[in-house]
Amino acid sequence: MAGTMRAIEISKPGGPEVLREVKRPVPDAHAGEVVIRIAWAGVNRPDALQRAGMYAPPPSASDLPGLEAAGEIVAVGTGVSDRSVGERVCALLPGGGYAEYVATPAAHCLPVPGPMDLRRAACLPETFFTVWSNVFGRGGLQGGERFLVHGGSSGIGTTAIQLAREFGARVFTTAGSAEKCDVCRDLGAERAINYREEDFVSVLQEEGGADLILDMVGGDYIPRNVKCLADDGRLVQIAFLSGPRAELNFAQVMTRRLTITGSTLRPQSDLAKARIAEGLRADVWPLLEAGKVAPVMDSQFPLAAASEAHARMESSDHVGKIVLEVSGET
Repeated sequence: MAGTMRAIEISKPGGPEVLREVKRPVPDAHAGEVVIRIAWAGVNRPDALQRAGMYAPPPSASDLPGLEAAGEIVAVGTGVSDRSVGERVCALLPGGGYAEYVATPAAHCLPVPGPMDLRRAACLPETFFTVWSNVFGRGGLQGGERFLVHGGSSGIGTTAIQLAREFGARVFTTAGSAEKCDVCRDLGAERAINYREEDFVSVLQEEGGADLILDMVGGDYIPRNVKCLADDGRLVQIAFLSGPRAELNFAQVMTRRLTITGSTLRPQSDLAKARIAEGLRADVWPLLEAGKVAPVMDSQFPLAAASEAHARMESSDHVGKIVLEVSGET
C-alpha cells in the first residue's frame, strides 16, 4: 500500500462546501481490525450532521466522515482469523469512509452478498445495521403486525419496507410526493401516505393503530406517533430531523401500555455492533443473496465531489442511497 491516500475531510463546521480533498496517511490494521481498500462509500445523514458540527465522532474514531463502504481487504491485524487479504467485503465503519483506505473492526465486516456489485454493497451496512437492530431488535416486529416507517423513500425507509415485508408485517409509510409513494408501494408498502396531503394519524387509526413505528423525524411527530399507536404499541426513535423536543401527555403511555425507545448506532460498543452483524449474516444476508431484498440506488458522485453528494442528500429529493465512487471497482 502507498504511504498516503486521497481523503475528504471536514475543513470546518458548515455546509457541503467545507468538504475538501486532502492527503492522509494510510491507516494501519490494529489488533482485531482489517484495512479495506475502498471501492465505493455510502453517504448518510450522520455524515452531514458531523460536517455541520452537530455529531462528533467517538474519541477513538477517524475524524473523516463516512460510516459504510465496500471494497477489498488489504491488511489484517493480529487476532483476526475469520477475514483474509483479498476478501471482498462491505463494512460498518467508525468513520473514515470518505477515503481510499479505511481501518475497521473485522467483526463489523460482512461478505458481499452473492452476485451483488461493490457499488450496491456499499449501501448495505449503515441502513441494514440500523433497521435490523431497531425494527427487529428493539422494536420486536412480528409477522402480521402493522408497521409504520416514516421517510419511506430514504435509505432507511426503503430498507425497512423491504425487510418488514419479507418478515410478514403489514407495512405503512409516509413520503413527500406521489412519485415517492409509488416507490414505497412498489417495494411492498400496503399503504403509502403522502404527508403533504393526508394525516398519517387518521390513516393508522382507521387500521386499528400501528403496532410499531420507526421514526427519524421527531419534533411534532412524536405526540402524533403516540396518538396513532395501537394499545401495547412501540415507538422507536432513531433521529430528529425536526428536533428532539416535544410536549407529550405520558398518561396515555401508561394507560395504553405503550413503549417509547430509541438508539443511535455509532456510539454503541464494538461488541454490540458485532452482534448485529451476526444477526444480519444469519437472517438477512440470505434474502440479499436470493435477490428478495436489495438496496435502492439514487445517485453516485466521484469522491472529489462529496460536497455535491451532501447537497443532493440534504435537498431531500433523493430516493434511496447515494454513494461515492472511490476506485470504481465492481
